[in-house]
Amino acid sequence: MDIPRIVGAGLVVIGAGIGIGRIGGSAMDAIARQPEASGKIQTAMLIAAALIEGIGFAALFAVSEN
Repeated sequence: MDIPRIVGAGLVVIGAGIGIGRIGGSAMDAIARQPEASGKIQTAMLIAAALIEGIGFAALFAVSEN
């Protein structure tokens, strides 16, 4: 694996981690403000986190060697 691919893979992982972390933090803030909506907020958070993780995996496959 050459250096640009390694750097690209690292950026993908860091970006996905930051994105999922921000979603989790925002969801906790929203649940603290409206506890009665926690079920809907958690569902939306899990769906968004799964989509971000899927994009992260797709990007890792794109930068990996064939």
